[in-house]
Amino acid sequence: MSSGRARVLELAVLGHLAAAPMHGYELRKRLNSELGAFHAFSYGSLYPCLKAMLRDDLVSVSAPGDTSAARGRRSRIVYRLTEHGRDRLHALLAESTPAATDDECFGVHFTLFGRTRSEVRLRILDGRRTRLLERLSTLRQRLDDQPGDPYTVELNRHRAAAIESEVDWLDGLIRRERRCAEKPSGTDATIGGGVPLNRGAPPHTDSRR
Repeated sequence: MSSGRARVLELAVLGHLAAAPMHGYELRKRLNSELGAFHAFSYGSLYPCLKAMLRDDLVSVSAPGDTSAARGRRSRIVYRLTEHGRDRLHALLAESTPAATDDECFGVHFTLFGRTRSEVRLRILDGRRTRLLERLSTLRQRLDDQPGDPYTVELNRHRAAAIESEVDWLDGLIRRERRCAEKPSGTDATIGGGVPLNRGAPPHTDSRR
């Protein structure tokens, strides 16, 4: 797994476990359903991540005594966030590096915006918009220089339209975030009117184009 993808997985796992403890199977289902097919994580990637997080004291484990164990089936190990894990999550949510705006990371960061400070949300949104505009410029240049296969041209037009749609969406979000930032100091309100949450699993989004 690439370092960027490993970082995305770590952030997503920490964000989910901040909501509630859960066992590995449930965690994998939540990740796959809420982050979309592009972020489909297999056991082969999730469990090494959890093992590393255990080693680094980001999560702890327990094996609850449930009725399945009494029926001869092994109890599922439950993972929960440690205080060190919460600190790590807060540190990741405070970052606004270029990596946070790419296709691997942006969607996961966005699903955790409800727990991210206003100025960080704005930096990530602005960075994502700039990245997309650069991509759109390259694509338009390609269309101008490409009189070839009509199906390839049509595909590139579709890609350009998808990017334009996301840029429009980002423009609206940025306007709303800036209005939130103008509110009295200390509120750090989100576009939904609340303040960043201290816990909660992220909702679904899929920003890959």
